[in-house]
Amino acid sequence: MHPTPPRQPARAAATLTRRAFVAVSVALLGACSSTGSLQAPAAAPVNEVRVVSSGGFTAAYKVLAPLYEQASGVKIVSSYGASMGTAPDSIPSRLARGEKFDIIILADSALDGFIAKGQAVPGSRVDLGRSLIGASVKKGTPKPDISSVPALKAALLNAKSVAYSASASGTYLSEELFPKLGVADRMKVTAKKIMSERVGAVVARGDAELGFQQASELLPFTELDYLGPLPDEVQQKVFFSAGVLKDAPNPEGARRFIRYLASPAAAGVIESTGLSPVARKP
Repeated sequence: MHPTPPRQPARAAATLTRRAFVAVSVALLGACSSTGSLQAPAAAPVNEVRVVSSGGFTAAYKVLAPLYEQASGVKIVSSYGASMGTAPDSIPSRLARGEKFDIIILADSALDGFIAKGQAVPGSRVDLGRSLIGASVKKGTPKPDISSVPALKAALLNAKSVAYSASASGTYLSEELFPKLGVADRMKVTAKKIMSERVGAVVARGDAELGFQQASELLPFTELDYLGPLPDEVQQKVFFSAGVLKDAPNPEGARRFIRYLASPAAAGVIESTGLSPVARKP
């Protein structure tokens, strides 16, 4: 079993004190200095980097991107969408419409798919943090046990309504886990794939009794009780990774920003949002 992450780490990250904010900015600036200045070179077409990030890395990204802007003077233009699927704001849909980005941050398997299709640069993948799928319920409602495979199966069978993501974690649940547990027929009746919205928001307003998504996406919801990760035997361990798009307007700026996100100085923020950082903290 993996230890249950702290109940609300994202809120703590979002409320960094001014002293911590400055300290992290300085540390991040130093962390990237060995690989070149953070300032975009004069020859760069624009002094900005355009990023589209999937939900699993969003909590960490929303803390780290402003720190980078302050330390570097480079403008970060941010968009968000699911790693996969056909929702209008999903990353595949955005790219299919011709939206221009320098960086995509999403589940590792999805990024590998974009690289294989020639949409992202081969060799540009950098793993940023590992995530676990977890579950939450609305505060004040019963908290089912999901700490073992039999308990998880019972929780799924007993829930009147279940919500799961339309992205990487939901694909794993619907196509692999539910059939493996023998609950696929029940889930056809009680479970719903959530498009273009956080599962936590659906559970918080009472539209689903039990919600599953990446832990880093559930933890920011103070209206929920986080039940913990799926049992290790059936857990999907996903890396959220960054890659440079083939037609990136500012590829060099993109690489600098990715180095920053993968630096040891960023690891503490990443960890505080429920992800396990790839880089070791300084």
